[in-house]
Amino acid sequence: MSADPLRVACIGMGWWSDVLADAIQRSGKFEIRGCYTRSEEKRKNFAAKYRCRPAASYEALLADAEIEAIINTTPNDVHLTTTCAAAAAGKHVFLDKPIANSISDGRAITEACRKAGVVLALGYQRRRESHFRWIRQQIDDGLFGKLVNAEANISRDRLGKIDLTSWRYQAAGMPGGVMLQIGIHYIDVLEYLIGPIRAVRGQSAQLVLPGDNPDVASLILQHENGALSTLNASYASASEYYLMNVYGKDATAYYDLHNGLRLLKRGEITPVVVPCAENDTLVEELEEFAAAVRGQGRYEVGGEYATRSLAVVRAGILSAREGRSVEIAQLLNGDAKM
Repeated sequence: MSADPLRVACIGMGWWSDVLADAIQRSGKFEIRGCYTRSEEKRKNFAAKYRCRPAASYEALLADAEIEAIINTTPNDVHLTTTCAAAAAGKHVFLDKPIANSISDGRAITEACRKAGVVLALGYQRRRESHFRWIRQQIDDGLFGKLVNAEANISRDRLGKIDLTSWRYQAAGMPGGVMLQIGIHYIDVLEYLIGPIRAVRGQSAQLVLPGDNPDVASLILQHENGALSTLNASYASASEYYLMNVYGKDATAYYDLHNGLRLLKRGEITPVVVPCAENDTLVEELEEFAAAVRGQGRYEVGGEYATRSLAVVRAGILSAREGRSVEIAQLLNGDAKM
């Protein structure tokens, strides 16, 4: 990649914008040149913290010829307008997941970036965790044999910690609630490890948190290779927890937040600990984006895949509402408006 740092601007000054800006600073391969959000106070605070120029408007930011790419952490429902405007201005876009709230918006975003010839990268960092990379490599090498099943859990405690005025906790801004907000990360990991998802059966509930959105959700996923997987997502749990168990005919991988990764082969009785060094997934995905912008390889998660990932969540919402299994193709082919 060129030694010149990628000159970026950040839009949407929520807490995640700071998380990505901190990762940008850890990388050293970027320069944050500008920022914009509607709140003057927020953009001035961000500009002071990251030593960049606050723009008076998004249009002014996009007109700045020095800026090569936009780091977009705006609310889901404005991803379409903000990303299409950036593409029209010739700016590459790193867009935090999900790509949008609707499949039609996801497709429009993808097409706008394709037509403009700019890189569109989606922030799905969890697939990059070293334990999942290790599992994927062993699957590719044939260690697991035929994949048959997987189970995943992504849980956090949000009791007393949510702001109901935030779009992140409203059904209009985050349809599907916890499954779209954090469950989609493990939908991605399951597809990354097991393969594309063909059909979904879902249920959701609102049990602990206030507001109008599910704080617990479960999906049963049928993969195209015949394997089945389950995913539970919760904001109503007593603590943070992550689980990903992958079952093959010849081997099983067990991963959880507290015990790390273990492997058990057919015929053995004691799982073997697999040491995995912690890696900086945010820096890795941002640097891959920068490399793609410079013409050095492709970014791993683009618009088409991200739209399909969104379709899995939307299928879960439809399934919970109608009490039936929903084919992903049904949504992607436009048979149901989601």
